[in-house]
Amino acid sequence: MAYVVAAKWRAHPGKADRLLEVIEEMTPPSRAEPGCVFYQAQRSAEDPNLFLLYEQYADEAGYEAHQDTEHFTRLVKQEAIPELLAAREREFYSTIGDHAGGLPS
Repeated sequence: MAYVVAAKWRAHPGKADRLLEVIEEMTPPSRAEPGCVFYQAQRSAEDPNLFLLYEQYADEAGYEAHQDTEHFTRLVKQEAIPELLAAREREFYSTIGDHAGGLPS
């Protein structure tokens, strides 16, 4: 089972384009982390200020390691949270079944 994080980020008015740049910069190094199984960001088709990050890690320790990386610290803790985000929500899940990428048949 994977440790799953679903994070909703809402940009301050006028900050969505910069937040998109931050997400695009975050994605490649996040995907390259040893504990990362899957990392994909989405932008709402109805609200351009709303983003959803769907992340899977091998375990909770993989997610904790992600939060301690240089890119997370620099881009999220030092820029996005104080300057770009009007709201941030996170929910945590565990995958069901032992088949990577989907539910068991």
